Amino acid sequence: MSRTVNIIGAGPGGLACAMLLAGSGIRVKVFERLPVPGGRTSTISTPEGFRFDLGPTFFLYPRVLEEIFAVCGRDLRQEVEMIRLDPQYRLIFGAGGELLATPDIPRMEAEVARLSPADAGAFSRFMESNRGKFERFAPFLEQPFESWLDLASPELIKLMPMLKPWRSLDAELGTFFSDERIRLAFTFQSKYLGMSPFKCPSLFSILSFLEYEHGVYHPVGGCGAVSAAMARIAEEMGVEIHYDEAVESLDFAGRRITAVQTASGRHAAEATVVNADFARSMTRLVPDGIRRRWNDRKIASRRFSCSTFMLYLGIDGRYDDVAHHNIYLSEDYRQNLADIEHRHVLSADPSMYVQNACVTDPTLAPPGMSTLYLLIPVTHRHPNIDWRREGGRYRDVALDQLERIGIRGVRDRIRFEKMLTPDDWQDDYEIYRGATFNLAHDLGQMLHMRPHNRFEDVEGMYLVGGGTHPGSGLPVIYSSARITSDLLLEDLGLPKVRSERPARRSAGKTPAAAI
Repeated sequence: MSRTVNIIGAGPGGLACAMLLAGSGIRVKVFERLPVPGGRTSTISTPEGFRFDLGPTFFLYPRVLEEIFAVCGRDLRQEVEMIRLDPQYRLIFGAGGELLATPDIPRMEAEVARLSPADAGAFSRFMESNRGKFERFAPFLEQPFESWLDLASPELIKLMPMLKPWRSLDAELGTFFSDERIRLAFTFQSKYLGMSPFKCPSLFSILSFLEYEHGVYHPVGGCGAVSAAMARIAEEMGVEIHYDEAVESLDFAGRRITAVQTASGRHAAEATVVNADFARSMTRLVPDGIRRRWNDRKIASRRFSCSTFMLYLGIDGRYDDVAHHNIYLSEDYRQNLADIEHRHVLSADPSMYVQNACVTDPTLAPPGMSTLYLLIPVTHRHPNIDWRREGGRYRDVALDQLERIGIRGVRDRIRFEKMLTPDDWQDDYEIYRGATFNLAHDLGQMLHMRPHNRFEDVEGMYLVGGGTHPGSGLPVIYSSARITSDLLLEDLGLPKVRSERPARRSAGKTPAAAI
């Protein structure tokens, strides 16, 4: 008789776990509160014919997901068409100047030197340094960290001089680039983790390296199309996905989880994987008395990432002279970050990300129309901000900021609009404090200091997603699925499943088919 595993949540981590476990012969049931797969990596579809990614729009470092697909006998590139972007994105500096980020090293060197002649040649040195750092540290992002003893491996200790955990990301970039604008171009990626580059550990310089080394992709249909493909493949492998079926409670025998309760009844299983937001699901579903290490008080005391203010706009017409990805960096970036992290107030000149995806993928809107996705990093839920009063005002701030990116006259062209605030992220999408990037990724909340993939407080419970090791961001969430699946299979006495890395495509392939 096959073993049964329940998965709470059909986000990218839960779907990857479902595929891996089903491939090992386990009967898998996934319970998803929303009517569609993907969680925060799902698609918003409108009656007017517009489609938006709910959350992530950058698709980076496909290798991990390619390997998961290969284990399941599938080819990611055959299942999802992906276009490699060049330029990857456009940076607009409030302090003056622009930069088109390209993975072409000579062109990128020229872009850097144009903006800051003193930094000519620094990009190549940055890439060479981080190539070595990533190659040596990447294996540690693919294994569990369950105690401080895991930090004591001789291999990891040898890496400390290279990783420089005592140094901030901005300070690390200062060893390569003198111009603060150029440093911002290679450190704003800390926002993928919901952190400031002035506090984020220097290790995460590998984030911008990965963009240039392995590319920034647009999956046709958006990142939600990847989740939809994973859900389809999982079901073809025998996984049961129950949409519109929230987990209402959990059953325990002592400290061991035995079943989940939903509107359709009780579902028993040998193990349960939690892909829902860690802090929100623990405080709602697992009694405080069961959680020794991660009780309510401990969770409330942790440092959480920022949140995001979102606008999803369906537009009459197109902005074909505007890049696919656009990042505006506030004139006083440090002040903007302090407003988010310390003062918990709304900035008058906030940094902002805008996706104008239809310049690459016209399938996302009706003919002659387009979509705009606006994201402003803001504080997670805090008493200083009443979003019932501030939402409308900040919408106007966001629309005004579009002028800085070169998008004008947008108000008269809006045909669809949806707004999300930190309140909505918490109340509608079950995210603790609306902190869209989960627990912050400082040194006290990384590796074994994050909630463990084999959850230490509940027997038979496993975690996957941004709230556990290795952390937030799609590539590492897929990596967490492999770590979690391996641990679960080990505990059930079943072999781990691995495949050889898929062969890299030849340079002669088209961008949609080649990495």
